[in-house]
Amino acid sequence: TGASRGIGRQIAISMAKEGAVVIVNYNGSAAKAEDVVKEITEAGGQAEAVQCNVSDYSAAEVFLKDIISRYKRIDILVNNAGITKDGLLARMSEAQFDAVASVNFKGVFNMCRHVSGVMMRQKHGRIINISSVAGLYGNPGQFNYSATKAGVVGMTLSAAKELGPRNITVNAVAPGFIETPMTAVLTETQREAALATVPLGRYGKPEEVAAAVAFLASDDAAYISGQVIVVDGAMSM
Repeated sequence: TGASRGIGRQIAISMAKEGAVVIVNYNGSAAKAEDVVKEITEAGGQAEAVQCNVSDYSAAEVFLKDIISRYKRIDILVNNAGITKDGLLARMSEAQFDAVASVNFKGVFNMCRHVSGVMMRQKHGRIINISSVAGLYGNPGQFNYSATKAGVVGMTLSAAKELGPRNITVNAVAPGFIETPMTAVLTETQREAALATVPLGRYGKPEEVAAAVAFLASDDAAYISGQVIVVDGAMSM
């Protein structure tokens, strides 16, 4: 989900390189989603772009039913769609909180809820949820974002216990500061301050997050479940 840009884009491309048939989900960026599909197909992979607002429970159900009707199964779900509407708690509006919660938190529930039955019948599946170090350690000005990303971790752990008996692994990846459109809006002062907290002394690359996701989706990770893999250059140690 949310595969038209940033980390989601690179996850889609990396998964296609590993042989997955990729459904490039997007909400508003049709052209960018088609660019991802084009890059994948030109490299010999298989992909298609499908629009769906994952925060809408019914829309998510229709979206997944359409995929199942045409492909007959879903092996991997990567819940990556996310937004930010930052602001200090004392000034945060209800609309700011609700908007972030609807995508980052409820969107993960919607997708997991509707895909779990399919994977249970298959007795096989991989669910990888994209959290954030902000969900593990908090971040000033991101009360809403941090709360939702912490919630994603809780959902990941509960789902791993519920779905494990059906051979479904559920894990989370928590990126730190990654070079994406989301971090590109930071001022130079903010970027320097952020880098000062990263022992490796650089921003991460989307490819490095995607590599962790691809590993968790692979057969090599068949006995790894209920884990949060942090990709942050040791920032959160």
